[in-house]
Amino acid sequence: SPARGLPRRDTQFLWLILLFNGFLEGRPGLVLDLYARTLVVHDHAESRDGDEVLVREALGVVRDRLPFLTAALWKVRNAATPERRNGTLLLGSTPDLPRRVKENGTSYAVALTLNRDASFYVDARALRAWAAANLAGKRVLNTFAYTGSLGVAARAGGAEVVHTDLSGKFLTVAKDSYALNGFPVRSDDFLTGDFFDVVARLSRQDQLFDCVFLDPPFFSVTGQGRVDLELGVQRLVNKVRPLLADGGRLVLVNNALFVSGASFLGAIDKLCADGHLSVAERVPVPEDSAGFEATRQGPPLVDPAPFNHSTKIVILRAKRRDGRTVGSVSRPQKPSFGAKGVGAELAARAAARRRR
Repeated sequence: SPARGLPRRDTQFLWLILLFNGFLEGRPGLVLDLYARTLVVHDHAESRDGDEVLVREALGVVRDRLPFLTAALWKVRNAATPERRNGTLLLGSTPDLPRRVKENGTSYAVALTLNRDASFYVDARALRAWAAANLAGKRVLNTFAYTGSLGVAARAGGAEVVHTDLSGKFLTVAKDSYALNGFPVRSDDFLTGDFFDVVARLSRQDQLFDCVFLDPPFFSVTGQGRVDLELGVQRLVNKVRPLLADGGRLVLVNNALFVSGASFLGAIDKLCADGHLSVAERVPVPEDSAGFEATRQGPPLVDPAPFNHSTKIVILRAKRRDGRTVGSVSRPQKPSFGAKGVGAELAARAAARRRR
């Protein structure tokens, strides 16, 4: 039943839930999310045109069971154009699409047509709950922040958070989430830039964090480096290790469907071999994302065990040789990473050289 596990009705309709995971529930390639009153249909068909027959059949079933729906968005993952990948409306109009949702008392801005996905990952709900419950008073770095939901959850729990992402438009959604919750929006807390460049600068500035979120895309190449969740996890972790305070936590997320749980743990074991990182806990994916026992049909494409889903989440504890913590170092004033700040610095240096 698509409505299985649906939260109690909220009069503002701000809920969000994964209604159906076809990869686990008998319809590979079809995933249905509910964002407020909007159904988001993720169509993973191999065809560039998607599977319109299946999609419209699914929409009809959901409308019968959830009559409050006012919009439906169809995202064709393998479409030739970004417009179709980002979503076309099957029901309703653009003003009907929600601009925020609410989870565990925290509001999150959403932009359902901003990208190929829906700007918010439903399967990370338990990790957001962990962040809100465990990081009060801590200093947190949210790398590959995307639209910032993990950092927003940590901020809602009382943490000081720095978000960084290559895309300023994605970080704008994170800023909108801050505004929805009444959190101050400070430019120094939202750093737009390449991961490798930003973490290197933070390391040179001797900055430390009590927690670092490392939730990279499956694969990406920039001028500064390569992100590869299948082959390059250790390199990414080693880039952020200098930023972890003694006793700090590294939250590592691997959402690669074709990377097995055993393979991922093998990479973790190598990272922990020197004794300076150790596994503290694993965070399971909620049942509505992992598939209900009663609705599962067959095994997953790749075995995620001992994790319960292809989104594999592990929290590592860091141990520093020098024993430094966030409170034991004098942090430099937060730098400006904006183009204006860099330009002003370069101009000042050039002027100094001319005077010499």
